[in-house]
Amino acid sequence: MMEVCEYAISNAEAFAEKLSRELQVLDGANIQSIMASEKQVNTLMQLLDQALAEVDTIEGKLLSYEEMLQSVKEQMDQISQSNRLIQISNTNNGKLLDEIQFLVNYMDLSKGHIKALQEGDLSSPKGIEACINASEALSQCMNVALKPGHDKLMAIKQQQHLFSELRDTFARRLTNHLNNVFVHQGHDQSSTLAQHTAELTLPKHSPLHRDLLRYAKLMEWLKNTQREKYEGLSRTYMDYMTRLYEREIKDFFEVAKIKMAGTSKDGKGKFGLHGSSGKLTGSTSSLNKLAVSSSNSRRSQSSSLLDMGNMSASDLDVADRTRFDKIFEQVLSELEPLCLAEQDFISKFFKLQQIPTLAQGENMDDSDGLMHSKPVSEHRHSISEKDMVRMMMNKIFQSIETELNSLIALGDKIDSFNSLYMLVKMSHHVWTAENVDPASYLSTTLGNVLVTVKRNFDKCISAQIRQMEEVKISKKSKVGILPFVTGFEEFAKLAEAIFRNAERRGDLDKAYIKLMRAVFNNVEKVANESQKTPRDVVMMENFHHIFSTLSSLKISCLEAERKEAKQKYTEHLQSYVINSLGQPLEKLNHFFEGVEARVAQGVREEEVSYQLAFNKQELRKVIKEYPGKEVKKGLDNLYRKVDKHLCDEESLLQVVWHSMQDEFIRQYKHFEGLINRCYPGSGITMEFTIQDMLEYFSSIAQSH
Repeated sequence: MMEVCEYAISNAEAFAEKLSRELQVLDGANIQSIMASEKQVNTLMQLLDQALAEVDTIEGKLLSYEEMLQSVKEQMDQISQSNRLIQISNTNNGKLLDEIQFLVNYMDLSKGHIKALQEGDLSSPKGIEACINASEALSQCMNVALKPGHDKLMAIKQQQHLFSELRDTFARRLTNHLNNVFVHQGHDQSSTLAQHTAELTLPKHSPLHRDLLRYAKLMEWLKNTQREKYEGLSRTYMDYMTRLYEREIKDFFEVAKIKMAGTSKDGKGKFGLHGSSGKLTGSTSSLNKLAVSSSNSRRSQSSSLLDMGNMSASDLDVADRTRFDKIFEQVLSELEPLCLAEQDFISKFFKLQQIPTLAQGENMDDSDGLMHSKPVSEHRHSISEKDMVRMMMNKIFQSIETELNSLIALGDKIDSFNSLYMLVKMSHHVWTAENVDPASYLSTTLGNVLVTVKRNFDKCISAQIRQMEEVKISKKSKVGILPFVTGFEEFAKLAEAIFRNAERRGDLDKAYIKLMRAVFNNVEKVANESQKTPRDVVMMENFHHIFSTLSSLKISCLEAERKEAKQKYTEHLQSYVINSLGQPLEKLNHFFEGVEARVAQGVREEEVSYQLAFNKQELRKVIKEYPGKEVKKGLDNLYRKVDKHLCDEESLLQVVWHSMQDEFIRQYKHFEGLINRCYPGSGITMEFTIQDMLEYFSSIAQSH
């Protein structure tokens, strides 16, 4: 190659000429080769012609096949269209069957249900159960959610018309039957009233409630379907039960009032708890004599602290008050279950215990008489169901509050202290009722009555205070323990027994404080007005009694008053002793008062004896006027005078006498001290010694 290449490079023309010659040689050889293969080419051409003929033949067959397939395609299209129509028809048939089954299942009421609605026995348990099932089935049929267009079907219209007639028929039958049940049950209940009049009990309505509660589901059905009939039945029940309960409650309270009036029979002619001088006392032969009446000319019975103070505890008419307390408790105990049972029945029977909801309501179309579902806005209730219960209870038991207030007025008229019992009992029952249901009729009514009882209690306390202020004492006899002081003691004992574990202890504590302040003020007022008995004695004796009373009762809210009473007692005891002891040694007292006055003016104690009026001779003269015998006589007179001043019931004589002994000894020592300081070395002494003085006091006390 190198040689060729080198040759081409060195001699290009020669090289190109050489290549041209070689190319010509190759072309010639090629042409010869082609000419030599002509036979084969002809053969190939013949094969190609044959192939074209075969192709034409195949194309003809394909055209015939295509025509056949086109026919098949048209047939298949027809079959497919037919199948699609069949499928649509099947689907429609299936849906139609479902609709028919739905309407048949939910819009068809069995013959048994129809019979129960039309003529079912509403008095037997089985009949009631059948009617309940039939009414529920009817409600389901009437409340079926129909699709658009259903109401245009004649069968649906006919069924709805049938349902409407069945509903109206059964609602009418149910309303009439329940009205009859109310009447018949009422007559049966009224026949039992006589047996309760002799006893303080109220007839039980549980049989009536038990019988009526069997219809509770039917009442719920009536409430949801025929609201007007439901409300009419509610009004009928209220009207009837109002009359029934009014008779029962009136008779019940009449018995209670008669029994209360009887509590004072044993106290006829007694001066005590049931009145003071000039007031109605004793018992009455009938309720009318004790009834609160504006035409009654006699004054009502009343208790006061003054009356209580005029009696001993054994004279208190405890039996009467205990009977009254039991009667009042019996009244409340009978009313409480009666009201609770009736409210529970009303809630269950009239289906008022639930929160009000908007339920489907049905109404008749005036044009075609068909049932159509309509919004419940037409049945929207203007009041809640709790308010409905309260309204029904207020209507049925409208006489309870009036009768209770009348009974309370009678109890207060018989004995104003009965308000204490009533306050405790009423408070307890209000507290119990509020724990059960704060919004119940019983809780509300008793709460209202409790206000009246509390007002009477406050009036009772105010009356006691007013009577204290109006008290008058005798000018001819000693005062002693004031009647309202001992009256407060008995009142407090009574109140403590009544209010033990009471819910409204605070009311009593406030009353205690008011009464105690009034007692304090009026003791002081009487002491200032006293002419026969010294003021200090009145204060000392009465405040000692108050202190003893408060100490024994241990009333926590009066602890400050107890301490104040002790302080006043101590102060006036000391004042009385000091003032009284000035009398037995009067001249000696005046002499040494003068000595002390000179010392106070600046005279030295040892120079007092040089004063003309207070020299040793004057001192001896005064001392000689009080020998032991004379002192004992003076003390004996003092004892008699103190004995006249003091009252027997408080037993303070020995206490006062002992205090006087101590004060006398103190004065004696004071006099001796002045003699020793102002008259030193004079040898002047009293005519009697401390030992003599102790013997005087002891012998005088023993001799009396």
